[in-house]
Amino acid sequence: MFSKKNYKLLPASIVMGLLVSSFVVLQEVHADITSLGRQSATQVGGFGRNAVGGSQADATHIYTVNSRQTLLKALGQSTNDVPKIIYLSGTIDMTKDSQGRTLTEDDYAQGTGYHLESYLTAYNPSTWGKKKVSGQQEINRLAAQRKQTEQIEVKVPANTTIIGLPGASFVGGNLILQKNNIIVRNITFETPYDDFPQWDPTDERTGNWNSQYDAISVQGASNVWLDHNTFDDGRYRDSQNGTYFGREYQHHDGMTDITNGADNITISDSVYRNHDKTMLIGNSDSKTSDTGKLHVTLVRNLFQNTVQRTPRVRFGDVQVINNFYQNDGTSTYQFKYAWGLGKKAQINAKNNVFVIAKKSPVAIINKFKGTQLSDDGTIFNTKFVSAASISHTSSTTSTLGWSGPLTASKQLPESILQTAGSGVLK
Repeated sequence: MFSKKNYKLLPASIVMGLLVSSFVVLQEVHADITSLGRQSATQVGGFGRNAVGGSQADATHIYTVNSRQTLLKALGQSTNDVPKIIYLSGTIDMTKDSQGRTLTEDDYAQGTGYHLESYLTAYNPSTWGKKKVSGQQEINRLAAQRKQTEQIEVKVPANTTIIGLPGASFVGGNLILQKNNIIVRNITFETPYDDFPQWDPTDERTGNWNSQYDAISVQGASNVWLDHNTFDDGRYRDSQNGTYFGREYQHHDGMTDITNGADNITISDSVYRNHDKTMLIGNSDSKTSDTGKLHVTLVRNLFQNTVQRTPRVRFGDVQVINNFYQNDGTSTYQFKYAWGLGKKAQINAKNNVFVIAKKSPVAIINKFKGTQLSDDGTIFNTKFVSAASISHTSSTTSTLGWSGPLTASKQLPESILQTAGSGVLK
């Protein structure tokens, strides 16, 4: 069984490539990139076009941070709505304590009574059956997971811009966006790893292991712009998970999940790579309060070796414009589908390109009680196709409503490979 605590860490040159001072003001920021903090989403457009983040911050609220501790200090409390610009330098490793020691499953489990072997014995399907897990071992698991949550989750307050300096990365953490008006740009995210997956015997026919934590969770926030970021499972690939009860012991959840009535979001020029459940928009068929919200624009992103949910939508009105989907079939992340149409979802798609080995255009869509899709300019393995016609969906009642730049489908792959992801902005 793969154990994260025994796995090779990032090279020291990356992990330790930090500024000498731990908390400094703008004067230390590289001059070529300071202008990014003053930019708003107006330039890219989409549903999140009104996001200005912390672009109006005064000089006393502009920071450079290089550790978990200095990031938390710069952000302040979740109620700190003063405009602020935060530049990330080097590797912000959310799994490290204040002494720089990497915390492991054993650290979080200490004092909780949680032991994986005991958990497996308690909920073995041969004796436990198909009912939801409950009892002392589940209580112990939750206690250990809460300790991990306290370590790796970061609640970002309103009116905040977070910009990665060249080479910046955010490792093993979960940014929680519950407040309005937030911008996150130019950062490489290594997807957080849940040390304490939960067994759910009721999930599908044979049960499943489910995990907590996304790289970014947009939970109820409005006016959000995520731009030029790269998301990757990094050191902890799903192929290392192993199995229990005949099901993959899944340590990852999403990369960017948008839930709880979040609204007016633009995700642009980013890379989503090497992941299974990539992007969920709307998290429950019963959450009718999401109706009329969840307006999301995905524009000029690269989805490379992703399995599914790019995106998977419930209730939302989603623009999918000029995105490139690529999976050569050799990765352990085998493509299942791209666009998941859930309950009362609407997807308006324009000029998207798929290069997916061993699949037909039928794989573009998976219908989960949803029926509304409009697409134009879709290319699948060099041929123009109509995903809407293939999947027998009805037209959306909303219109595309896109007035920004639009790249012709045939020119899109080359353009995206040159411009998407972190490290492009200098």
